[in-house]
This record gives sequence, C-alpha cells and structure tokens, in this order.
Amino acid sequence: MFSTSCRLCPRLAGFLDQVRAEHPGYHALPVSSFGQAGSRFLIVGLAPGMHGANRTGRPFSGDFAGNLLYGSLHKYGFSSKAEPLDSTGNANPALHLSGCRITNAVRCLPPQNKPEPDEIRTCNGYVAEELAMLPQGSAVMALGTIAHQSVLMALQLRKSEFAFGHGARHALPNGLTLFDSYHCSRYNTQTKRLTTVMFEAVIGDIAKHIVGAGHARD
Repeated sequence: MFSTSCRLCPRLAGFLDQVRAEHPGYHALPVSSFGQAGSRFLIVGLAPGMHGANRTGRPFSGDFAGNLLYGSLHKYGFSSKAEPLDSTGNANPALHLSGCRITNAVRCLPPQNKPEPDEIRTCNGYVAEELAMLPQGSAVMALGTIAHQSVLMALQLRKSEFAFGHGARHALPNGLTLFDSYHCSRYNTQTKRLTTVMFEAVIGDIAKHIVGAGHARD
C-alpha cells in the first residue's frame, strides 16, 4: 500500500531529504496518485518534476507538462479545469478529475529526472496496485517508454510483445487497453516531436474507447 512516508529507494529518499532542506516549502515527498481510485481511465507518467509535482504534491501540477495534460483532459471532459495551478501557484483546489486518475511509474523525484532501473522495479508494486483496481474494459495511457514498460512489468507481460509507439493501442490479456503517447514534456513539444493535436488525438481515442465499451463517466 502506497504511503508518502515510503523510503524503499535509498538514493531517492536521500535526494528528497536534500531537496526538502533546500526548498522548505516544497512537498518533497513521494507523490500520491490524483483522482478517484478505480476510475476507467488511468494515466501513467514517468516521475514527479522538481518544480512540478515535487513542489505541489499533485501529479503534473506546476510544470509545462501539466498545462498540456490538464488542458487536454478538460477538452474531453475528464478534468473540471484546464489550469493545474491557482492564482497563488499552488495546485488548483477547484480542479477535479472525472472518470480519470493520474499516477507515475516512479513516485519520487529522481536526480536529473532519471530513475534507475532498480528504482523503477521497486516502485512497480504501486503501479500494479493501481492497475488491479481498474474495472474490465478500462483504458491506461502511458506517457513515454518507461511508463509503457512499467505497465507491462506490473502485469507481468513481455515488452517484446507490446512495442511502444506514439498513438499505438494494445489490447492486454486482462481486459485492459493500453494507449501510448510521447510524454507531454516541454522538450518533446518544443522539438515538435509531440504537438497538441497529436496529444489530444490520443485522449480523444481513449474517450471514444470508454464510451464504446459502454462505460459512463464516474
């Protein structure tokens, strides 16, 4: 069971201690998932960003990636607001998710935003817990290769049988459907590897999938 007091990864726990000392106002702890557990749409990101979720305590809130993510979720009715932050720069208390939940492959801020393989494996149990709560026919959106592989690892599936690719859609043997997208990072959008249109198209496909499976929004 996930807890913000988790210290299973010594390198990450020590790094968070250092960040907390340098930035006393930051969350600087493992970051909880956001949204109702068991929602039919689960988004899996990489890890908290230094001045994003690591600061605010809410996934994808405070950095550029969150602007594109929440804006796109709002467009398709999964988020009550497009703006992840309020006027004070904190996580927007008026933002609520509907039929959607957001988590990360790694719950702690990693140095240089690069978790090590053993840290991804250690945190994978939390991903497995999230997936186990999903109803049949649910959609999982992986933001980037590490998130994609983390989902497969949690379900004990072979990576070679489900190749990552932006816009790819994978029917998983447990009744879930995995949708892939490039991560909505500033780097990917500035280099045009990922555009707003490309990103919104994946979420639009997921919205259609959920409706087509006969699921109402939570």
